[in-house]
Amino acid sequence: MQADAYADSGVPFDPATLEAFAALVDGTTAGVGVLDTALRYLYVNPALERLNGIPAAEHLGRTVSEVLPGVDAGEDMMRAVLADGKPREITSSGVTAAVAGSVRRYWHGAYHRLEIGGRIVGLAGIVLEVKASDKGRRELEQARRHLTLLDTAATRIGTTLDVDTTCAELADLVVPGLADLATVEVFPPDIAAVRPAPPGVLRLRRAALTAVAGLREELPGFGLTGEYVDYQEGAAVQRCLAANQPVMENLTTDEQLRRSAPSPERVAAYRALGMHSAVVVPVAVRSRPLGVLGLIRAGDSPVFTDEDVVVARELAGRAAVDLDHARRFAHEHAIALELQRSLLSEPRPPHPHIEIATRYLPADRSVMVGGDWFDVIPLRDGRHLKAMGDVMGHGVEAAVAMSHYRSLLRMFADDELPPHRILEQLDRVVERSGLDRAATCLLAVVDQYGGACEVASAGHLPPVLIDPGKAGTRVCDEVMVGPPLGTGFGGYRTTLVECGPGSVLFLYTDGLVERRGEDIDISVARLRELALPASGSLDDLLDEVLERFGPGAEDDIAVLASRTRPLR
Repeated sequence: MQADAYADSGVPFDPATLEAFAALVDGTTAGVGVLDTALRYLYVNPALERLNGIPAAEHLGRTVSEVLPGVDAGEDMMRAVLADGKPREITSSGVTAAVAGSVRRYWHGAYHRLEIGGRIVGLAGIVLEVKASDKGRRELEQARRHLTLLDTAATRIGTTLDVDTTCAELADLVVPGLADLATVEVFPPDIAAVRPAPPGVLRLRRAALTAVAGLREELPGFGLTGEYVDYQEGAAVQRCLAANQPVMENLTTDEQLRRSAPSPERVAAYRALGMHSAVVVPVAVRSRPLGVLGLIRAGDSPVFTDEDVVVARELAGRAAVDLDHARRFAHEHAIALELQRSLLSEPRPPHPHIEIATRYLPADRSVMVGGDWFDVIPLRDGRHLKAMGDVMGHGVEAAVAMSHYRSLLRMFADDELPPHRILEQLDRVVERSGLDRAATCLLAVVDQYGGACEVASAGHLPPVLIDPGKAGTRVCDEVMVGPPLGTGFGGYRTTLVECGPGSVLFLYTDGLVERRGEDIDISVARLRELALPASGSLDDLLDEVLERFGPGAEDDIAVLASRTRPLR
């Protein structure tokens, strides 16, 4: 039958030679097969039938991958032999029908190219099964799991710049592949309001905790995420961080458990978990400790090995880089947020007859800081100066630049200067100071009666007047717009804008109206639909504005509304 299949393939052959070849290899214990140039079987000996668990007839005319779909047979290497004629040894593994269940098997084969009359006709392969002991097989499977963990770490850890999320990703990765239970504990941030630890005690914050399903009911006694854990002198965590080296312990006695536990009260919880083996690995960047990764095995799980520790340390080292980035971001974020809050504190009404309301909404809630600002500055004779500005960019640098602009504005807000003169001084000083962030700014000086205001713009969008009377709402697009501050070009003009009694002056930054793919004039024109709410409250007005225009914003939004009450 096999000779017929060989003849049907169209490959020239000598039947006597083929019979002699079959007689030679049919009795060998090594698996022997002949494949054509498409890697289809032409011949298999009885030993290869037994190895594969498939009759010879079911091999013929089919490719290796069709006959053995559960085996990584190295077909790319076979094609390389066909291409260059260099014999190759190939190690393959997988599951076959010859063994029940899903037991993985391993083979080692040697492959040679076959030629007849200078024509390439196929391959001859000789295959032997590698018989591994149960221990060896377990070690191979363990190595495979370890490699899988290391391969997936790059995509599963560090997906955000959040400290707790990064810690949780590390803990989730190692359970159950490396441990039955895992914790990640970190030093509290410098700015955290945490009570000081007693002398000799190490205090860490448990940022993440993960366990297999069978241990989750016992977790409350073990400790929960978010709590602070105190480790006594001599505890494994203290020893790990002191030496910056992993600590592995087999906890077979209560004395060993007490030494490893953060406090004697935890020993009972450890026993309830059934833990018997633990590893503590430092999470450090450039030898600077950030915290520890704790691994626990319990019940019937085997004890940790040196190879487990090596993998755990590699994973902790990779996570430490992402955790360091997250901590740096959190530290910068906290500082920047405090700066933003201090600079954008609600301005006090400059005079008793002036009513003010403001809001600030960051486009990216994870950043929370930017270059938008507003201010209200009292002037003589009951007048006041309102300002709305927008420094280009986000983050700490933009917030710092914004503080410079705001401080300079307060310095130049002279009682005798019209708005355009103030902008000219600002522009000149900023351009000379080397501050490399331009800014837009709108200034409005309102008289004590609120009947008129002088407005000047440095690249800023026009204000809006909301008149509760017959005049309604209008965009003050008659205001002349000069170049942004910091360019040194100057050329600003003051425009007189008439205001009716009780009119609301509404200022805003471009984040309120700019939308991708829409002309800015169309976006600004929608502000003509603004109206005072039934309550007449300026705070309610701004809440309605942000509810309507805030969704979909791609930039920070700052808004200010003010009106002048009648003098008594």
